[in-house]
Amino acid sequence: MTVPFRVLQRDSGSRARLGRIETARGPVDTPQFMPVGTRASVKGVFPRDLREMGAQVILGNAFHLSLRPGPEVVRKLGGLHRMAAWNGPILTDSGGFQVFSLATMRTLDEDGVTFRSPIDGSLVRFTPEGVMEIQRQLGSDFAMVLDICPSGNAGRDEIVSAVDRTLRWAARALEDHKRARERGEVPFVLGIVQGGAYDDLRERCARDLVAMEFDAYAIGGVSVGEGKDAMRRATEAATAHLPEDLPRYLMGVGTPADFLDAIERGVDLFDCVSPTREGRNGRAYTSSGFVHIRNAALAEDPAALDPHCEGICCREYSRGTLRHLFHVGEMMGPMLLSLHNLRFFLKLMERARRAIAAGTLAQVAADVRRVYGSAQPAAEESP
Repeated sequence: MTVPFRVLQRDSGSRARLGRIETARGPVDTPQFMPVGTRASVKGVFPRDLREMGAQVILGNAFHLSLRPGPEVVRKLGGLHRMAAWNGPILTDSGGFQVFSLATMRTLDEDGVTFRSPIDGSLVRFTPEGVMEIQRQLGSDFAMVLDICPSGNAGRDEIVSAVDRTLRWAARALEDHKRARERGEVPFVLGIVQGGAYDDLRERCARDLVAMEFDAYAIGGVSVGEGKDAMRRATEAATAHLPEDLPRYLMGVGTPADFLDAIERGVDLFDCVSPTREGRNGRAYTSSGFVHIRNAALAEDPAALDPHCEGICCREYSRGTLRHLFHVGEMMGPMLLSLHNLRFFLKLMERARRAIAAGTLAQVAADVRRVYGSAQPAAEESP
């Protein structure tokens, strides 16, 4: 069984495509950004607001939810959808990113990975099969296999080892998934392409995963310390060997310019923590670039944060007011900027979809790169 996905239109000047994923919990129009709700909550934002700004799918994290409150508790509380008050699709990550971000707190072996919990120091064991079971208990709609995410600065030998083990673990996860599918309804499962900045390793990993026949595919191991050119090459090398009739998900990326780079290379789905993280820290994405709301020059500024935005943050609050909220420590400030940044990302994807349909994606990409081309990619939160 594969993810029900239709390519509705292709861009004439790139590999970008307009598509739709059909799920039991509603459609997902692509290209699409997926807000990150690591612990069953998108930080500082009500699910109602996510729906109103156009979010169709959100993320959870199997690693963090397995630590607190635990998959059994999530199941007893009605599943992740109930806990998150979200009736749309949910994708859950597997813990593969924590193999990278918690490198000093884990040990790897052929059977799996043992983490030292960042909460209480206890040992936590993850295996390819166990991660599948965790995500089934969470009630995920899309589940990720456990993979090895090496640093972007790792040497070739280390990345070869990561690819080899990722493929062996993917095969084990898929076998477990097939057995569970025989027992009843289970999530769609995505294989993850690793390979660092080496085109041949990306190609080999992609080809081997496709031969296993996963439901859809993701590109991992990017935005982990490598440069922009390496990120683009990795994306290009992977998408070139993934099926045209299935969704492609670029994990943990990134900035507005990164999105357009990847969309032009045929990527459909994105996630990143940067909208809420930057919002909490007083940095806003706007149509004219970053605004640092704590800047003293904004203290008496009556203008909207972004005059081209119709969201509540820009309709109801001035830059001076937002600066005041941060200056005095009112929680409304981080909430409003998080809301605004998420809306910016979701509307950017909506703009990309319209542009693909109209044949104007190249102009949209040029506009975005003009404003955000020099912005640094946002790193994932740790742990």
